[in-house]
Amino acid sequence: MPSGDRRVDAEKRATLRRFAALGAATPLAGLSAGEAEAKTDGTDARDAILGYVNATPGAHFSKLRDDLKLGTGETQHHLRRLLDEGHASDASVSPSDHRSDGGALVSRRDGDYRRFFVADRFSTFEQVALGYLRRETPRRMLMTLLRHPDATGSEIAGALDVSRATVSTYASQLDAAGLLDRTDGYAVSRPETVITLLVRYADSFDAETRAFAADADSLVRYDP
Repeated sequence: MPSGDRRVDAEKRATLRRFAALGAATPLAGLSAGEAEAKTDGTDARDAILGYVNATPGAHFSKLRDDLKLGTGETQHHLRRLLDEGHASDASVSPSDHRSDGGALVSRRDGDYRRFFVADRFSTFEQVALGYLRRETPRRMLMTLLRHPDATGSEIAGALDVSRATVSTYASQLDAAGLLDRTDGYAVSRPETVITLLVRYADSFDAETRAFAADADSLVRYDP
């Protein structure tokens, strides 16, 4: 085997082991016990997927596959088992929401993406919110509004260095998804929940989100 291939193979094994440790530590690990477990170079890829989704809820199929350095068919195979024992013909492109009976994961269609979540952990609102938080511009819009609730569309566009039309387009989507109220300007719906998701999973986003999370205490208003 060429040295380059050996290096890629070693990186893949290390990645799978790291996330498999997270997966094995979750309460949902082992739900598929009794099945013939498919292995990848001696590492349980299924536990790695479970650990990855546990740490990165709302990740879509391609990101999950690429970050874990798995093949497309390999990823689909394990996701089918984790979702609902293989009832879906293709876990990445199934047209309807996936809710398994006893499966470790659930999935949700989000535009062109199918996003994955640990089962029984998130409400519908939280799943939708995480889907939009996985997109850079909507995430930055929501963080800007959480910091500056009175910000106008033009001010948001300036802060994000995007066009006013871009802000308007995403604002419409966020409004339709129930994450934004445009009755009087822009107001984040259920801001405490959105802040909690940003803080809890800050490490799975980016440096800007981690900086936001560090200041989040100042954004939560106590009103007895």
